[in-house]
Amino acid sequence: MPWGILEDHHMEHVPGTIFLADQSDVPEEYRNIPRDLLKHGTGRHSHIILAPQPTDSPNDPLNWPTWRKDLILVIVGLSAGVVGAYGPMLSPGFVEIAAALGITVNTLSQATAWVILMIGISLFIFNPLAKKIGRRPVYVISSIIMLSGSIWGALAKDYNSFLGSRIWSGLGMAPYEVLVQCTIADIYYVHQRATRIAVWNMFLLCGISGGALIAGYIIEDQGWQWTLIWCAIIFGILLPLVLLFVPETAYRRNSYEQQWLGQGATGRDAKSETSEKRDGSSEQGSAKVETVETGAVTERKESYLRSLRLWGNIYTDTPLWKIFVRPMVVFFYPAVLWGFLLYGVTLTWIVVFSVVNAVIFTAPPYNFSVSETGLISLSPFILTFIGEIASGPLNDWVCLYLAKKNHGIYEPEFRLPPIIISFLVGVAGFFGFGATVHYQTHWTGPVLCFGLANMSLALSNASVFGYIIDSHKELSEEAFVAINARNFLTFGLTYFVNDWLAKDGVLSVFNVLGGVFVAVNVLTIPLWIFGKRLRSLIARNKALHQFMHED
Repeated sequence: MPWGILEDHHMEHVPGTIFLADQSDVPEEYRNIPRDLLKHGTGRHSHIILAPQPTDSPNDPLNWPTWRKDLILVIVGLSAGVVGAYGPMLSPGFVEIAAALGITVNTLSQATAWVILMIGISLFIFNPLAKKIGRRPVYVISSIIMLSGSIWGALAKDYNSFLGSRIWSGLGMAPYEVLVQCTIADIYYVHQRATRIAVWNMFLLCGISGGALIAGYIIEDQGWQWTLIWCAIIFGILLPLVLLFVPETAYRRNSYEQQWLGQGATGRDAKSETSEKRDGSSEQGSAKVETVETGAVTERKESYLRSLRLWGNIYTDTPLWKIFVRPMVVFFYPAVLWGFLLYGVTLTWIVVFSVVNAVIFTAPPYNFSVSETGLISLSPFILTFIGEIASGPLNDWVCLYLAKKNHGIYEPEFRLPPIIISFLVGVAGFFGFGATVHYQTHWTGPVLCFGLANMSLALSNASVFGYIIDSHKELSEEAFVAINARNFLTFGLTYFVNDWLAKDGVLSVFNVLGGVFVAVNVLTIPLWIFGKRLRSLIARNKALHQFMHED
């Protein structure tokens, strides 16, 4: 194996390794099915074999019209954007809010820490529920919590009540951090997902960076309570939209090979008569017929009123306790642990900015107003946008280039080289921020470094999540929950960072943060070398494989 990646000698085919030179357009899981029986897209996608293969049921979310799928994405995406804004939006007014509540800025920053802790805890509650009883009830419960938490926070008269509202809201924020990508996988085919994931990321980007930008003006002109009132108004609009237009997207379907084998000769003969009963107005088509033959079973199209029920089915036979434990097990997979450290540390360090910016920029020599402190978020907004746009195509190009040089064999480790770029950008951001503030340079210095640190995260995301998905495709949902356990790390740091800042100074604090950032990035080197052997080691553990996959 070239470039230092150690070859595995125990398995002929290591999970994640793909022989691109031997690939046709038929997905690997459908190689045993006759090509003419596989369903294709329509219109300009007519040459694409659909993956996953939909059933013939009109109730299969894959068969829904594209406009309905995109409407669901917009509603949950908007909700995710507001959730993204909810945490950091008060940061420009920390000094003013702390004075109004009669507390210190450090105590107020601890409220943010408790929000982050609750997000981490509730992930392990809502993820098993979403897998077991479906996405819809979790979305509805989350929206209700966010609406009530926003109203509670706006009416809070003292810190204890304010803290209670933040903790309660943190409980409802978690589903929109993880569940949207599950919904995208539920309703879109593989060739449609990249664009929709990018749309979801843009909602989050606008929320996280734009929230503080807008909130600075709201706090200065209307008062800090109005930031929460506006959140309540938005969630008051989004909750009915979720209830009316976001049906259950989880769906139990057999593998297409099982469907094909189960139908027998009669089903195969009838295939040509049933496979095209779809609405040509959508990319993949949506069944218009009231009943559809699937083997010997006839399924009637579900009415709109029935789709409004909050909960109706069980979507996995896996015990709830096992769903709960799996993210804890997958956390120790080397790829996931590396992702947790790299993504978790970088994101945690970025959260630190939102906690300390008000203290730094409202004091001499900068003396920013609350609205001007909010405008600082324009830097990470622009640079993160650039990073998001550049990282995907760059990562894909590097992978294809290395695979071509490797005689058509693709390894997930080919996702890792772009980490070099995000590493260099992050070093400039974290070390540069501490130095520019300490030596009191012009405000453009620390503001630019703030943006570079955020850009580093945007650039590394394609490598981190791409590598994990390619290495452990079937466990990606559990892996994302495990990685988001970084909320516990974020809680620990944000709880005391302002005291640390006051004691040791900004240069010392950000030198430590930069040093840790360097250390976790260096872990990419052993993963590059030993990654393939580690994937093989995990795949060969039969007991682990049996526990981690669906019953």
